[in-house]
Amino acid sequence: MTVRDHEYGELRRTIAIRGTVRVALIPWTFTWWAGLSVVIVLFSQLPVASLFTLAVLAAGFEAVHALHVGVERIGRYLQVAYEEAILDNSVSESQPGWETTAMKVGPALPGGGVDPLFTVLFCSAAIVNLIPAVLPVPTAIEISLIGALHIAFIIRILRARAAAARQRTVELEQYRSVIGRQK
Repeated sequence: MTVRDHEYGELRRTIAIRGTVRVALIPWTFTWWAGLSVVIVLFSQLPVASLFTLAVLAAGFEAVHALHVGVERIGRYLQVAYEEAILDNSVSESQPGWETTAMKVGPALPGGGVDPLFTVLFCSAAIVNLIPAVLPVPTAIEISLIGALHIAFIIRILRARAAAARQRTVELEQYRSVIGRQK
């Protein structure tokens, strides 16, 4: 086995592991969020306690986002360094063309695409997360602060989703320029 074969195999395994962990984080995050929310509703008289549950959501989202960005980055590297190298005949080894094929098929799914960042779930949970904040009748300052932090979180989610939608195209071109391939 060559170093090149070993690198390819390790990077594909890394993609598989990170993809699995990303999906496994979703039920873990929402279980902890829901459990903490119940505790806050039952035992807390402080509206700002809802910020603890917001922190759980934010941490879960940031972990999912980081894993997704990393997987996409590795995928673009594999696409340029391995798959396009084969197409350019600069490498004689035969490697699967998964990344190139997946990138061509992905945009062709009208309305059938997946949400790899689970943005609808996280935004919905952020909105529901306001319920424990309003139950103990917050002051205007408390609700303003709590509402602003929830809105900031939703904006973060939407910005991350927009960046993720552009990531493949942007990073593909960056890898091509770094590695020296032009399409």
